[in-house]
Amino acid sequence: MKKQYQEYMLEQLKAIMAIDSPSGYTAEVQEYMNAELTRLGYKPENPYKGGIRAHLGGEGEPIMLMAHVDTLGAMVDCVKPNGRLMLSRIGGLQATNVETMNVKVKTRFDGEYEGTIQIENASSHVNLELATLKRDFMSNMEVVLDEDVRSAEDVAKLGIRAGDIVAVEPRLTITSKGYIKSRFLDDKASAAVLLALAKMIADENSQLKRSIWISFTVYEEVGHGACHGIPEGIVEMMSVDMGCVGDTMTCTEKQVSICAKDGGGPYNYEITTALLKAAIDNNIDYAIDVYHAYSSDVDAALRSGYDIKHSLIGPGVYASHGYERTHIDGLTATFDLLVAYLL
Repeated sequence: MKKQYQEYMLEQLKAIMAIDSPSGYTAEVQEYMNAELTRLGYKPENPYKGGIRAHLGGEGEPIMLMAHVDTLGAMVDCVKPNGRLMLSRIGGLQATNVETMNVKVKTRFDGEYEGTIQIENASSHVNLELATLKRDFMSNMEVVLDEDVRSAEDVAKLGIRAGDIVAVEPRLTITSKGYIKSRFLDDKASAAVLLALAKMIADENSQLKRSIWISFTVYEEVGHGACHGIPEGIVEMMSVDMGCVGDTMTCTEKQVSICAKDGGGPYNYEITTALLKAAIDNNIDYAIDVYHAYSSDVDAALRSGYDIKHSLIGPGVYASHGYERTHIDGLTATFDLLVAYLL
């Protein structure tokens, strides 16, 4: 990966991370992706449901590369009598992973407000059972607003109501050693990789061996991201998402992960083999693993009845759905594998 594309990739990662985009609240990130793809010389399209797709060029045996730009988040379930907010989670948000995190409450008509997710009675000098309580959004977790509110009536005056989106602060940090720490690297890291690929193809006027589409879905975290919006004639789809890092996995944050099987079953054997061969032949640092608790956009496409060959790759990401960590080398290896496989 050339330095200019790596720098562009990291710039785009920072830009996308700065946009709050829980599933169902993705208009701003969609607008950003549209503008960036247009700036690169492409003609993005937006399905009615939401999302972004663009044809990068080429002819013959069309493939679609998919990443998602929606994230985990929450929605105001109700306003409690004391002015605190009860939450209903969006996607697999875990209470234990977001306790004490700063959030923004996005009202429909009255702007946004800041607050913090806390457990009820959160002072350890007062609550002697604090350390042993099970955290649960529907029983004892709440948003403490950074406003002078003491009642549901006070909150209503701010314009906050049930159904408002609650976005968790991502806290993006890139260390001097190249590690990238943030919430929502799943899957904004791979979205940045696909933008870098699109830029390289545009800048270098690459001669493509086949027709290549990219797609950024906006409902992946709730399970139906790629249930729509696939152009006619697509024969192969690849999810460019996060690779799993943890016990029984061989992948690290500095590698690209090739998934052989996830919760939806095995990925296409021949394509997975071709990806493995491309990594080996091009000296790309890779791992191949079986993911135990995982489902991707291409799984959603298959469940919707699309007749496609399917695969899944992505940079290794540790602590998924929490405060995640990957590495610039993992993003670079993912980019390099895409180039080796496609070009």
